[in-house]
Amino acid sequence: MRVVEISAFGPPEVLRLTDRPDPSPAAGEILIDVAAAGVNRPDVIQRLGKYPPPPGASDIPGLEVAGTVAALGAEVSGWAIGDPICALVAGGGYAERAAVPQQQCLPIPKSLTAIQAAGLPETFFTVWTNVFQRGRLAAGETILIHGGTSGIGTTAIQLARAFGARVLTTAGSGEKCAAARQLGAEHAFNYKTQDWVAEAKRATDGLGVNVILDIVGGDYIARNLDLLSVEGRLLQIAFLQTAKAEIDFSLVMRKRLTVTGSTLRPRSPDEKGVIARDLLAQVWPLLEGGTVAPVIHKVFPLADAAGAHRLMEESSHIGKIVLDAGR
Repeated sequence: MRVVEISAFGPPEVLRLTDRPDPSPAAGEILIDVAAAGVNRPDVIQRLGKYPPPPGASDIPGLEVAGTVAALGAEVSGWAIGDPICALVAGGGYAERAAVPQQQCLPIPKSLTAIQAAGLPETFFTVWTNVFQRGRLAAGETILIHGGTSGIGTTAIQLARAFGARVLTTAGSGEKCAAARQLGAEHAFNYKTQDWVAEAKRATDGLGVNVILDIVGGDYIARNLDLLSVEGRLLQIAFLQTAKAEIDFSLVMRKRLTVTGSTLRPRSPDEKGVIARDLLAQVWPLLEGGTVAPVIHKVFPLADAAGAHRLMEESSHIGKIVLDAGR
């Protein structure tokens, strides 16, 4: 099979198309003929040598795939060869075939293509477990989503709105703010030209927001805590700045705040399976009904994974970047 491997740590050009033996599904695994693979920022960080795959995972980058079932390992049930399928993987997505624990697999929602479905698993698993399982976002509450036009952001805006929350977001340009509002954000603040803390306080009559989903870290952390309402929850899932910050913990005490976060990739297949079951029951009907949809910015051929990474690093995209494994 064709795969894209990281030949050395460095710039996008280190991504190299090569051939490797087809994987075989172990017991409890499904072998997928990959039609498309999503591109995510962790792939870029892995390429730079700063995010090694967990023990036992493939060294090939790529955290999500979509295609059809090619073969079933022992003890797999509920699937048949040829079924449309998408999956979260701990590595190995940039390839024509991938063997995946069955707990991490979901059917491609009706009416969606494999290209669209390849943009689902990583962001939908991440948003669901953080915003809804850990953050307990409820209908009527207000959430601020940083990076509203990223893959995570476009997913979080739509899901939060679909479940009855009021959505505020930040983005880096007027075009991106407009796109975020079109997806359902009530307010979108340009963090390059606006004080998003002051603007969000104004939009909530000084009460602050109930939940914040943050991918930035650094000096955003203290500002997030300032903006949270009483009993507010800060959900930290990435650090575009730095993981270190100086904060006033008395604020956490006075407002009874919760600061939490999670990583997805190292979690066990059974833990990921809990998220998958929730998604199938509560989110897949929204995708099949058109209430929520993946936002695909651009599709690259598998052979041009470097081009996909360059676009990711430019941060000019709105939504997901996808690799077409058939090209």
